[in-house]
Amino acid sequence: VQLVESGGGLVQAGGSLRLSCALSGFTIDDYAIAWFRRAPGKEREGVACISNSDGSTWYADSVKGRFTITNAKHTVFLQMNNLKPDDTAVYYCAANFWGTTVMAEDHYGAWGQGTQVTVYS
Repeated sequence: VQLVESGGGLVQAGGSLRLSCALSGFTIDDYAIAWFRRAPGKEREGVACISNSDGSTWYADSVKGRFTITNAKHTVFLQMNNLKPDDTAVYYCAANFWGTTVMAEDHYGAWGQGTQVTVYS
């Protein structure tokens, strides 16, 4: 199982980015993909999650209405609109094989390497 993120970059506040998480090696359909982020000096936090099992989604309150997570075959996208400087972080995608939008990190057995998002004002 492998996850590879892409799409990070430098963007002005109010702008948009779309992150991609390319999946490979998945042999079952019951899984969920989440995006986490770690800002400098802060704990890693959950941002959004989508279940491949039933299509359900979860969003952190801080990103509701601005971020959208979608699932195409073998790729999960995180569309980020109206970005704020507080969104600056390394963004990671991760997979859990429970198929639910649980956000406890110990449920996630596979992680990508991360992609940097920097939002300047």
